[in-house]
Amino acid sequence: MTETVPPAQTSSLRRLVPRIFSRSARRDDVEQLLRTVRTHHPKGDLSIIERAYAVADGAHAGQTRQSGEPYITHPLAVAQILADLGLGPKAIAAALLHDTVEDTGYGLDTLTAEFGDEVAMLVDGVTKLDKVKYGESAQAETVRKMIVAMSRDIRVLLIKLADRLHNARTWGFVPPEKARKKATETLEIYAPLAHRLGIQAIKSELEDLSFAVLHPKLYVEIESLVKQRTPQREQYVQSVIEAVDTDLRELRIRGRVMGRPKQLYSVYQKMVVRGREFDDIYDLIGIRILVGSVRDCYAVLGAIHARWTPLPGRFKDYIATPKFNLYQSLHTTVIGPGGRTVEIQIRTNEMHQQAEYGVAAHWKYKERMNGGKTDAKSVDTDMAWLAHISDWQAETADPGEFLDSLRFEIGAKEVYVFTPKGRVIGLPSGATPVDFAYAVHTEVGHRTMGAKVNGRLVPLETELTSGDVVEVFTSKNPDAGPSQDWLGFVRSTRARNKIRGWFTKERREEAIEQGKEAIARAMRRQNLPLQRLMSQDSFTEVAHQLRYEDVSALYAAVGEGHVSTQSVIEKVTALVSASDTSTGPIELPGVGRPRQPRNGDSGVLVRGAPDILVKLAKCCTPVPGDQIMGFVTRGSGVSVHRADCTNVKSLMSDPERLIEVEWAPTTKSVFLVQIQVEALDRSGLLSDVTRVLSEHHVNILSASVSTSRDRLALSRFVFEMGDIVHLDRVLNAVRRIDAVYDVYRVTSS
Repeated sequence: MTETVPPAQTSSLRRLVPRIFSRSARRDDVEQLLRTVRTHHPKGDLSIIERAYAVADGAHAGQTRQSGEPYITHPLAVAQILADLGLGPKAIAAALLHDTVEDTGYGLDTLTAEFGDEVAMLVDGVTKLDKVKYGESAQAETVRKMIVAMSRDIRVLLIKLADRLHNARTWGFVPPEKARKKATETLEIYAPLAHRLGIQAIKSELEDLSFAVLHPKLYVEIESLVKQRTPQREQYVQSVIEAVDTDLRELRIRGRVMGRPKQLYSVYQKMVVRGREFDDIYDLIGIRILVGSVRDCYAVLGAIHARWTPLPGRFKDYIATPKFNLYQSLHTTVIGPGGRTVEIQIRTNEMHQQAEYGVAAHWKYKERMNGGKTDAKSVDTDMAWLAHISDWQAETADPGEFLDSLRFEIGAKEVYVFTPKGRVIGLPSGATPVDFAYAVHTEVGHRTMGAKVNGRLVPLETELTSGDVVEVFTSKNPDAGPSQDWLGFVRSTRARNKIRGWFTKERREEAIEQGKEAIARAMRRQNLPLQRLMSQDSFTEVAHQLRYEDVSALYAAVGEGHVSTQSVIEKVTALVSASDTSTGPIELPGVGRPRQPRNGDSGVLVRGAPDILVKLAKCCTPVPGDQIMGFVTRGSGVSVHRADCTNVKSLMSDPERLIEVEWAPTTKSVFLVQIQVEALDRSGLLSDVTRVLSEHHVNILSASVSTSRDRLALSRFVFEMGDIVHLDRVLNAVRRIDAVYDVYRVTSS
C-alpha cells in the first residue's frame, strides 16, 4: 500500500511535526510486550497473549499500513500502550485482536470459541459498524456502540484510546484531509474521554498530536517559544526545587520534587482561545511534589505558603473533593523567587499514578486485589458519569443529536453539590436545581416544584456553584410534570432528554385522541359508514402508505396537523372500495364528480388550457395563498412564479408568453418551501433545528449554514410540504428553540 500524501507536503510536515511520522516497534518485538505484562502481573496467564499474537499475525498476513509497515505492528503497538498502563492479559489479547474481525476474515464466533466471551466482548466493542449499511450515521452509531460496551466494561474504551493514540502517531502517512478529520474527532470526543477517565498520559499526547495536524505552523511556533525559554526556565525551576527540598528536610518528610512538563496544546488554548500573552501563562513554570501520605501533602502546603505568598483564588483542594475522574491533588499558585508566579501541585505517589493513568491504574489495582479477576461494576460505581452516558444514549434516537450531546457531556466543566445527607452530585457548569433533581431520580425531576440552596429558598433557574447544599421539594400530585420553560435553563443532557421525553409522550397521547375524533367527525359530516370503515384494516394500510409506524402514529399526525383528515378518508375509502366490490364504491361528496385534467401534483390550473404541463418556479417557491402568474417556457410547459418574484420584471419584457393561472391544490399536491433561521451560534444549534423539523415530519431536501464573526448563525432549509397551513406550526416550533431569534419563509433566491 503506497502513501497518498503529496511528496512536497509530506516533506514540509516531516520538517514541522516529525511526531506524526512515528514508526512502530519491530514486528518480532512481542517479547518486550510479554516482559511489560509480566512486570505488572507476575502471576498472569501470558499464554493467551502468545496465542492472540499468533492469530493476529496470521490474520493480518500480507496487509500493510499506509506507512509501508506490516499491519501487525499496529495491534502490537496498541497492546504495548495498554501494557504500559498496567492492564491484564485478557485486555492485551483483545488489543492484539481488535482489528481482526473488522479487517480480516477471522469472525467473531471463531474468536469467541478460541478466546472466550470476555475477550470477544472487548473486541466487538471497538469494531466499527458497516458504513455501507449505516451510511453517514455510521460514525455516530459506532461511537454509540462503543459507549454501550464501555458501560459494561471500561476496558473497551481503553483499547479504543490506545488504538487512536497509535494511529495519531502515524497521521503523517495518511491523506491530509482524512488526518484533519480524525484530529478534529479526536479533540472533540476521544481526548475529552481520556480526560474523563483521568488518563493524563494519553489525553495530553492525543491533544498535542491533533494540534500538530490541525495547526502545524502554530504548533512549531509555540514549541519554539517554549524551547527558547527552556534554559532560563530550567535554571529558575531548579532554584525553586532546592528551596522546597530545604522545607521537606526541615519537616522531615520524604518526597520527590520535580519540574512539570508543559503541554503545547494547553499553551495554545490559553494563548489563542483565552487571549493570554505567552509570558503571562502561570503554569509554564510548574512544580510537582510527591510525598508519602495525605497528612504530608497538607504539611508541605503549609510550608510553601509560609515561604511564598499564595495568589488569592488560585488554591484548589482536589484531595478533599476529587474531580469527576477520581483525580486528587493540591493545587496552589504562589509568587516565587524574583516575583515570578509558580504553580505547584502536591500529591501522594498513589495519587500521581491515578493522575497519569486514571481508571487504568484503578483497574490494575482491582485486578491484582481480585487475583486476576476483573470487576467492571466496581469501576463504574466510582465513575457514575458512565452510567449517565449509557442512560441518555438509549434515549437519544438521532445520531447527530447523540454526537452533539456526547461532545457537550464529556467536554463540560463540572460543579459538585451536596444532598442534605452529604452525598456528592456532579453536574455541568451552570446547572440548576432542576438538573440536580433529575440527577437524583427522573421522578424527582418531573415532580420538582421548589428548591433550597444552602438553606434558602431560590428560583429553580438559579445557577449552582461547587459546595452548595441543595434540597428540592416535590409535588404529591401523581399527575405533576415538568414545565416547558425548564428547557430554557437546564444544562445537563439527562435533564433535557427527560423533559423532552415527558412532553413528547403527553403531546402524542393528546394528538392521537384529537386525530381520532377529527376523522370520526369528518366521516359523520359526510354521511360515511363510520363503523364499517373504522373496523377495517385499511387504516393500518394507509398508515404504512404514509410511512407511519402504526395507526396510532397516523392519528397523531392528523391531530398535529401533519396530514389532513380528508386525505386519510379518501385513501381509506379507496382501499375499502377496492377490497369490497359487493357493496359498490364508497364515494365522498364531490369525489365522484370528474375534475379538470391536472398536470401532476403542482396544485395549479392554467385557465383555458388544463392539459398544459405546469411547474412551480424554484426561484420563489410559490405556495397556495400567494399571488401567482404563469409564463410559457420553451419545451417545459408553464412556469409559475410569485407575482413579486425578482425574476418577474425580466419576464414582463415578453408579455405574449404570460398566461393566467390559479390555485387548485389537491390532497396529492406537494409544494417546495424555503425558510431561513437566524440565531446566535451555539453548540448543538443545527441538531436542535433539524430535530424539530423532523418531529414535524418535514422532509428536508437541502440545507445551508453559515456563521459570521459576531457569532450569528444563518441557516436555510428547503423542504416539501403538502398542507401549507402546517407551515405556521413548523415556524412557531423552530422559533421556540433556544438562541433562535427569527425564522421566516424565504420567497426569493
